[in-house]
Amino acid sequence: MTRVTESSPASRAYDVFNGDADGLCALHQLRLAAPRDAVCVTSVKRDVALLRYVPCEADVEVTVLDVSLDANIEALGRLLEAGAHVVYYDHHSATRARTHPRLRLEWDDSPRVCTSLIVDRVLDGRYRSWAIVGAFGDNLDGVAYQLATDRGLREHEIATLATLGRLLNYNAYGDTLDDLHLRPDVLYRTLHAFADPLQFAAASPSFSQLEQGYWEDLSRVDALAPHFAWGGGAVYVLPDAPWARRISGTFANLLATASRDKSFAVLNERSDGSFCVSVRSAEPAARPANVFCDGFPGGGGRRGAAGINSLPGAAIGAFVEAFSLYFTPTDGAPTAGRVYCGPVIEEPRQ
Repeated sequence: MTRVTESSPASRAYDVFNGDADGLCALHQLRLAAPRDAVCVTSVKRDVALLRYVPCEADVEVTVLDVSLDANIEALGRLLEAGAHVVYYDHHSATRARTHPRLRLEWDDSPRVCTSLIVDRVLDGRYRSWAIVGAFGDNLDGVAYQLATDRGLREHEIATLATLGRLLNYNAYGDTLDDLHLRPDVLYRTLHAFADPLQFAAASPSFSQLEQGYWEDLSRVDALAPHFAWGGGAVYVLPDAPWARRISGTFANLLATASRDKSFAVLNERSDGSFCVSVRSAEPAARPANVFCDGFPGGGGRRGAAGINSLPGAAIGAFVEAFSLYFTPTDGAPTAGRVYCGPVIEEPRQ
C-alpha cells in the first residue's frame, strides 16, 4: 500500500531513487559529495513510477536516480511546468526524453553502464568504491571487477564489495515493502553513515541481516528445475511466496552469470494467477531484454536486464515460445534440446 506523507513547508528537496543496489549506491555517492537534507521517495525495485509523489511546486529541487524516464514522463512534465528543477541520472529507457531549461539529464543506456557508474563519472571517481558496489549489484561483474582491480583492491575486498552489491539488490525485490527485509529508505539512511563500503560490511548489523536472509532464500531454489529449457537458455517459475519474490532477481542474475551464453527468464507467481517476470539477455546489444519485454503490457527495463510487471497466467505458453525464438543464439536452433520441466515517501526531517 502506498504511504504518502505531507512534507513541511520547508521541504524543498526530494531524492527519488530506485530501492535496489544501483539506486542506493548512486544516491549515496551524490550525497557524500553534496550533502542535502531531502525527502526520500523510493519503493520496491519494480515500482518505478515515483515522480508522481513529488509535489508540483515552483523551485522544488528534485534529484532522480535509476528509475525509467519513460515510466515517469507525465509526472516529469508536470513538475517542470510547475517550475521544479530536476536532475535525472539513469540508464533505463528514455525514448521520450526532451530538453528543458530546468532539466539536466545524465543518461547512458550502454549495456556496461549503470546509474552508479554514471554518477561516478560525474563525480570523477570520488567515491568509486560505492560505484563498484552498485555495479556488482546491477550484475555488471566484469566492469566492477576491473574498476576494483584498477583501484588496487585485494581479492577478499573485491569479494566483499560484490557480496554487498548483491545483498543490496536482493533486498529490493518484492511486491510490497512487507516482502523486504529492510525498507529502502531505512537501508539508505543506515549505509549513508559509512563512506567506506568495507566498513559498512564489517560493522553494520544490516549487512548480517541481509546476508542471513539471502542464503536462506537462495537455498530454496538450489534444487529448482527449469519449467522450460533449450540450447539458448531457460525459463524458471517460482511460487507465490515472499521468499520467492525476494530471491527472483538475484536468482536471474546468478543464472546469467553462471551461463553468460544463455538467456533466462524467472517468473514469480502472484496470488491473482498472474506472473512477475525477470529477463536476462546473453546478447544485450543484438537482443536487448527491454525490447523483448516492451512487447508485453507492463514490460520494460534495459538491454541486459528487463521485466514484465504482470504476465497473465494464460499467456505463459505464448511467452515461452516468444522468449525462445527471440533469444535463440545466432548459431543455434530453438528446437534443440528442449525440456519442459508500495512506494515510501519519507517523513521530512526537521
